[in-house]
Amino acid sequence: MADPTTTATVPTATVPTGAADTATGPKTMDAGKWANKRVYLRLVIYTAGIHVFAGFIMLLFELGNRHH
Repeated sequence: MADPTTTATVPTATVPTGAADTATGPKTMDAGKWANKRVYLRLVIYTAGIHVFAGFIMLLFELGNRHH
């Protein structure tokens, strides 16, 4: 076992820091405003789709009730 009182330096691999990042941050906007806009857009689309589907089901029930 190593002595915990001594400090040994471990060589680290060189990683290019600017390869995937820009000066303002990462190139991806998953954690920023674009992600929020996509979430809200998806919410509107899903809500509208569910309402259209529910309206279609209600229409089927109304048409079925009239035939009875």
